Amino acid sequence: MKIACLQLNATVGDFRGNLCRLSAAYKRAVEKGAELVLAPELFLVGYPPRDLLSQRGFLQASDAASAEVARFVGDVPLIVGVVSRNSSGQGKALYNSAAVYQSGQTTHLTHKSLLPTYDVFDEHRYFEPAVENRIWSWAGKRIGITVCEDIWNDADFWPEQLYRHDPIKELMQQGCEVILNLSASPWQVGKERLRHDMLAKVASSEKIPVIQVNAVGGNDELVFDGQSMAFNSQGQLIAVGRSFEEDSLLVDTETLLIETIHWPSEPAHTFAALSLGLKDYVEKCGFKQVVLGLSGGIDSALTAVIAVDALGPENVLGILMPSRFSSAGSLCDAEQLALTLEIEYKTLPIEAPYQSIVSHLDSFLSGTKPDQTEENLQSRIRGLTLMAISNKTGRLVLTTGNKSELAVGYCTLYGDMCGALAVISDLSKTKVYEMSRWVNRRIKIIPENSITKAPSAELRDNQTDQDSLPPYEVLDAILEAYVVRGQSVEEIVAQGFTESLVRDILRKVDINEYKRRQAAPGIKISSKAFGFGRRMPIAQNFKV
Repeated sequence: MKIACLQLNATVGDFRGNLCRLSAAYKRAVEKGAELVLAPELFLVGYPPRDLLSQRGFLQASDAASAEVARFVGDVPLIVGVVSRNSSGQGKALYNSAAVYQSGQTTHLTHKSLLPTYDVFDEHRYFEPAVENRIWSWAGKRIGITVCEDIWNDADFWPEQLYRHDPIKELMQQGCEVILNLSASPWQVGKERLRHDMLAKVASSEKIPVIQVNAVGGNDELVFDGQSMAFNSQGQLIAVGRSFEEDSLLVDTETLLIETIHWPSEPAHTFAALSLGLKDYVEKCGFKQVVLGLSGGIDSALTAVIAVDALGPENVLGILMPSRFSSAGSLCDAEQLALTLEIEYKTLPIEAPYQSIVSHLDSFLSGTKPDQTEENLQSRIRGLTLMAISNKTGRLVLTTGNKSELAVGYCTLYGDMCGALAVISDLSKTKVYEMSRWVNRRIKIIPENSITKAPSAELRDNQTDQDSLPPYEVLDAILEAYVVRGQSVEEIVAQGFTESLVRDILRKVDINEYKRRQAAPGIKISSKAFGFGRRMPIAQNFKV
């Protein structure tokens, strides 16, 4: 059987655009000889649609789009993810479904059984789970159609199962001969290998071909990597889609050819994810250009490199905003980066507005010792400057803070946190260094001094980050244990860290939740990012 996997980039709510993409890709697949065509989970509405599913107009548009699919599909069946209605009068009003279209009709409908409700997923909020899993019989084959999570509960692969039943086992009991899976599986570091191993195990355990089509593209904080995969009944990979790009795979389930994967390095994959996430966020929000502050530091440098890769140098504007505390080296590094990247840049010193605001606040500041108040004023003047440029030029502001800073509150509300997208907010400082060295692996793009000098906010004389923070390799190890793995003080101390340091870092994480709640959305690339996948109360008195 020749099956086409349409690895496509949907935009949430863009029914016309998604239909056009799907129709064109379907027709090309049929012309190439496909006997069956697959498209990703909830492709027509875009994933995740979230509370748009509570709007009647959105659901009516979804119904209309589903009807239009039926009109362009011919004799070759198309299976695509849709929202369907629950007419039983019991449970949620909607299903997350896979619809089979053929010759102008919907000939089969399969509802998702396992609805993830963890991390970034909240499908139980919207959908009713399937009551049963029925085989679809077509062309003499008994085909099992599953939707994303339905294939992620194999007892032979997972040491602990999250759900009480396994839809794959239920389909196998009905004599299933091939498993199809429609997915919108967000990427995080290592996800592609996990997905490969899990699907291979299902195929080899059940001795059945497994074909998965996965979404690609960025939608808000999430990035979908594509990398659709097909396995033969021995669990051997026979086809794989491109990573972080649209693709169309034509898979012959009878092929004897085995595909070999050469996985990219972690920095390469992460860079591609961030670039695609930035590009789609900007363009799907209706913009073309961005602006960011260039300090000469490593964070702004890496953010600028990613922006240029995503949007092109002509669409990136860098603003240098030196103060009396900015070193000549930092200014030189920022200028050199802009020249190397061939982006437009402007220098707007902040000393004059800073002095004006200090004078304006004289009745509060006079006679007091300079402290974080004066430091934060500098950051907020820079934020104000970038937002003014954004308003006047229509460019989106990119924030440049990393995950380590965001974790412990080493950032300024309404200052360096101003912006529409926090590009590297899920990259720890140590990962920022790692990726910057990867960027420079062939030619020096980021100035060497930006990588090797002691990191500093340069808001006072001779300031370095380590004045108030431990070395980043220590900080990041503690943050990984607490934020990502959820470990206790005792467990973290047992790894060789002093208890007083651990408690101090964890306290900083907890008391700065109010800042993170007001931060720009960030692109998720780890298993636990700050944002809607980590829901912590602000007003709480639990002490670690």
